[in-house]
Amino acid sequence: MDDVAGIYARESSYLDRYVQLAVAQRRVISVSFPDSPEPDAGADHDLLDRIEAYLGGERDAFEDVQVALTVPTAQREVLEAVRTVPYGQAVTVEQLARMAPGRDPEGDHAAEIREAVAANPVPVFIPTHRVRDAAGPAPADVAEKLRAIEGL
Repeated sequence: MDDVAGIYARESSYLDRYVQLAVAQRRVISVSFPDSPEPDAGADHDLLDRIEAYLGGERDAFEDVQVALTVPTAQREVLEAVRTVPYGQAVTVEQLARMAPGRDPEGDHAAEIREAVAANPVPVFIPTHRVRDAAGPAPADVAEKLRAIEGL
């Protein structure tokens, strides 16, 4: 990954909006899908190249991308479990409860898990679009297109 910290954005014709990411210390700290980029956003970053290829149908699970999660521990555990959901597969909130450490599969963790999915600061790299019955941070139309790419 490029070493230069900053904000990077590139327009995606597939999404009909920009893909914008913030990077610090070789880690992705945020991903968003604005209608227009931050004024000082750069356009050249290797992760934008990979996202563009992914949006074009190239298979990429982004498993090697380092992310910096600045969320509470309980949310981090759920998001780390989401990251293990393979490309082209989807899970339910109930299945995710079984995957995340410290969750009782018989307990009611649905609200906690949905909250963690919604708080995901790095969609695409933590693929919350693969959680069928929880709304992630990406706009609904973007999440739908991400699922379509993976055949979900």
